[in-house]
Amino acid sequence: MSAEIDYRKLGLKCGLEIHQQLDSKEKLFCHCPTVLRDTSESNVEFFRYMRATESEMGEKDRAAVEQLKINRRYIYKGYDTTCLVEYDEEPPSELNPEALEIALTVAKLLGMQPVDQLHVMRKIVVDGSNTSGFQRTAFLANAGVIPTSEVDVGVDVLCLEEEASQKLEDAGDTIIYSLDRLGIPLVEIGTAPDIISPSHARETAEKIGMLLRSTGRVKRGLGTIRQDVNISIAEGARVEIKGVQALDMIETIVEREVERQVNLLKIRSELLSRNASVVDEIFDVTDIFKDTESKVIKKSLKKGKVYAVLLRGFDGLVGREVQPGRRLGTEFSDRAKTSGVGGIFHTDELPKYGITQKEVDALRDTVGAKEGDAVAFVADRKERAYGAMESVLIRAKQALEFVPEETRRALPDGNSAYMRPLPGASRMYPETDVPPIDISKEYYESIAIPELLTEKCARFVQEYGLNEELAEKIVYSQYLPLFEELMEKFNGNAMITPTLVSRILTGMIPELRRDGVETDKLTDSHFMNVFDAVAKGKAAKEGIGEMLRMFAEKPGESLESILKSLGFTGVDVSEIEEFSEKIVAERADFVSEKGLGAVGPLMGIVMGQFRGKADGKLVSEVLKKKIDTFLNSK
Repeated sequence: MSAEIDYRKLGLKCGLEIHQQLDSKEKLFCHCPTVLRDTSESNVEFFRYMRATESEMGEKDRAAVEQLKINRRYIYKGYDTTCLVEYDEEPPSELNPEALEIALTVAKLLGMQPVDQLHVMRKIVVDGSNTSGFQRTAFLANAGVIPTSEVDVGVDVLCLEEEASQKLEDAGDTIIYSLDRLGIPLVEIGTAPDIISPSHARETAEKIGMLLRSTGRVKRGLGTIRQDVNISIAEGARVEIKGVQALDMIETIVEREVERQVNLLKIRSELLSRNASVVDEIFDVTDIFKDTESKVIKKSLKKGKVYAVLLRGFDGLVGREVQPGRRLGTEFSDRAKTSGVGGIFHTDELPKYGITQKEVDALRDTVGAKEGDAVAFVADRKERAYGAMESVLIRAKQALEFVPEETRRALPDGNSAYMRPLPGASRMYPETDVPPIDISKEYYESIAIPELLTEKCARFVQEYGLNEELAEKIVYSQYLPLFEELMEKFNGNAMITPTLVSRILTGMIPELRRDGVETDKLTDSHFMNVFDAVAKGKAAKEGIGEMLRMFAEKPGESLESILKSLGFTGVDVSEIEEFSEKIVAERADFVSEKGLGAVGPLMGIVMGQFRGKADGKLVSEVLKKKIDTFLNSK
């Protein structure tokens, strides 16, 4: 869609749900550490099956019911850092007070009003990501606001809840999860539907992200923060798009969902103008394909069936694009996949995939398709194929009536795919194993508001003399706490300047990572040792990269051993003077011609001899003096 589209005219309503992991020492309902593990370290494994339970009103959540159309087996990997609470073999402990304090700090930054008493609820989740079949969550605060350049955005909800397990592998009938992430505390922040454009959505998400990072107590890195986007337009429907991890994708996600709903409404109008309808029957068309050359169908027919549905008046519209590269037929296929099939075929895209025109004609004759009609069909095991066609019938009927409310997953290109229906109120019920917690006015008022990152950035420019770009880079990097610790330790040391430290942390480390160095193995103590060596003259700043590279390769090595291995044992000034004098003499003609302009070209030669052993500034001064002496002696 055009970037100049009038989103107000379309009636865009948009809100965000931000899920941010908190950096507490322990998990939310047990004393296990909040560390992620390598799956090769797993020492426990078990499996479960899930089923949907009824709410207190005797109802089953519609999203849970659809999730269980396939009877999946869920395998869980545990570690020596997980316990019986994660395995759902032991009741939860009381809610982690450190996590509560961090969450209240976030609430205060958002100007929210906390509840007087915190109650934990159970939220039904039967995708296997929670061993218990539910997620523990607690409504903590409301009535907040985020000022933006467009309009103020309300913050309706802040919940404190436990993180889900991490999915390792999805094999269809079996899904494998890792339990190291399960139970890590996180906050869920839900805005009001006050966002008025895609760019406004991004700005709002950036503001919330800045406030969260300003606490200094949230986890950083891929997967530690996720954005869900709720979007609707006039005559459309509320759709929740889950799992947007990159901020720069939020604009595209909103644009593409608006485009999808606009196109679905256009398709509906055209279907109605054609008097289109859906024949409420599923046809067995297996015999038509008994001699097919289609590899997909041939493989399925070994143990399966081919079922079809007739869509009157849908010809040409099943293949109509609703998002770039995705069509109405893709929407049908997404629904069919909830029954376990790999996808569907439809006549708008045939003949193709080894399916001949003769087979298409026979298919149309068998189901009674006329000109202007479309046929959708699937080949798979009998139960799966029949369930898939039932889902296609439901979605095709919706195409005639409305844009369906649903939960969708964000795709890497900015599009989205169907996951399940929007959940209802019947998915929530009280948690009886965790006692309520009183939150007094005095306690809430005692929580200190941290310095905002925007304020910190301005302070770094003023206090440390960093330019704005470098100050912003270090403030928003994962190394901010380390930078502040280094500045405190080496305050006043001429060798360890704020500019040097920030450039190493935000420039050199990414370069080393691109070169294949496992920089994640570098600890704060490694950086401390390296900068300490430079501060004390044991190594030059030019050797910082080599020292960090070796620490990453050998994390357990001592500084002395690293310096010895690299030959960074220090150098006397007289050695630099002697070597510089020798180089100037060897290149006398060049020096005579260039004068002091020879300093730059000769620096590379001298630094090659003393790199890591002597500071570049010192080498430059010595070389300049030797050249000056040579020129004056002529």
